[in-house]
Amino acid sequence: MPDSSANSTPLLALLARVRAGDDAALNELIRQVGERLETLTRRMLRDYPRVRRWAQTDDVLQNALIRLCRALTQVKPDGVRAFYALATVQIRRELLDLARHYSGPENPAAHHESWTADPDCGPPDHSDPADDPAALADWCEFHQQAAALPDDDREVFGLIFYQGLSQDDAAEVLGVSVRTVQRRWQAAMLRLHHVRRGQAPGA
Repeated sequence: MPDSSANSTPLLALLARVRAGDDAALNELIRQVGERLETLTRRMLRDYPRVRRWAQTDDVLQNALIRLCRALTQVKPDGVRAFYALATVQIRRELLDLARHYSGPENPAAHHESWTADPDCGPPDHSDPADDPAALADWCEFHQQAAALPDDDREVFGLIFYQGLSQDDAAEVLGVSVRTVQRRWQAAMLRLHHVRRGQAPGA
């Protein structure tokens, strides 16, 4: 499993090179992010067979990284904290677009039976409530509510849930105490508790 540490010093150096227009640094930055996000993307899709059958982990990851790469050509983060904030927004947008694309009666999967060849996934189980369109709408609502959290809580939630950082690493990135991160994480989870009866997608 990829190292989930914030790795602030090497990341700062890469960001400085990206700001200077170094394409090799941009490629290395995307590669490092991709190693961490592959595991997180797989986890997020695991609970949603309706999306998973039609969008494999590699495709979702690639689309999220393309979004991030495009964003980095327009926005030059001035530090690790700003970079993670930018990356989180791109990941959340990709997940929301997937949820919207594969929900509703007009979605391309509505009238087909298909399941992915991903070795982690077997044939779809239609008895699974997560395969219900309502569950997919629930997932979409979860990510929308995550985007609407108060700034401090949203930033902590993004680092831990979307970026896969530990609470210690999140505290390092934000320059606050671990206790502060714990408090903000708990506040975010309490606000999101009602969306899936206390269970976050992919948790």
